[in-house]
Amino acid sequence: MIVSVSGGKGGTGKSTVAVNLAILLAEGRKLVMADLDVEDPNDHILLGVSLEEERPVNIMLPFIRYDDCIKCGECGRVCDTGAMLISPDGLPYVIPRLCSGCRACFFVCPTKAIVEGERTIGYTYHTVVERGSRFDLVTGMLREGEEHTPPAVLAARERAFSLPGDLYLVDTSAGTSNSVATAMDGSRLVIAVTEPTPLGLHDLELILRLTQKMGIETWVVMNRSGLGSEERHEEVVRRYGSEIVARIPYSRRIVESYVKGEPIVLLHPDSEEAQVFRELASMVEGVI
Repeated sequence: MIVSVSGGKGGTGKSTVAVNLAILLAEGRKLVMADLDVEDPNDHILLGVSLEEERPVNIMLPFIRYDDCIKCGECGRVCDTGAMLISPDGLPYVIPRLCSGCRACFFVCPTKAIVEGERTIGYTYHTVVERGSRFDLVTGMLREGEEHTPPAVLAARERAFSLPGDLYLVDTSAGTSNSVATAMDGSRLVIAVTEPTPLGLHDLELILRLTQKMGIETWVVMNRSGLGSEERHEEVVRRYGSEIVARIPYSRRIVESYVKGEPIVLLHPDSEEAQVFRELASMVEGVI
């Protein structure tokens, strides 16, 4: 069973929702959490744990045997990222940072002048979290300067799903890119976190449109509730057949828990905010 936490816009608090849900949902089951926001993973920071058990994420990097190259230019024409640069004299040159590792150039070369090499674009980590409850956290992380997120997302997702569990909680990146769709693929439920701002509304509609096309049931959580008007958010949510299932108040305690790396359900277990997460966790339990 897969439950994903997303939200379209960055900074809405989806990771805060995800880590607090993980603490609560792990109390009664074997939970595996996957932080697939590979460009800026922070679930381990909010949980106050270190990244452990590092594994590299490698992709194919083409090397060229120039003695076998006939300067046909096919490798440059088939490359859709601009990584294979054809010089004025017809020889191809590789720009490694632009290469997505798709192997198209390798397969199209008529003389087999392209050799498969390897390049590390990121890492995955496995950390056993013991914070109130015990669960596995798998984190994906791109190396600085890398641009191609899907291979790192797939590697972290596959590593998470290789671990035994009866519930997999996925924290996606912001936006509605193919990496977000890949992260959410196969989910029973998506929890879309938004905020009562114009940008929050805009990106909420994008994520609802995406999950509707993917055929995934979606709930909406309003973070920083009370900060602004929520009327238009409610209209959009109804239009896509969803509902706002929880409202997290705009709260100093939430900020404090974020800074301390201590989920609010542990830092202030009796607070109004913690109760919102408990009710949300109970609703999730009802559908899984």
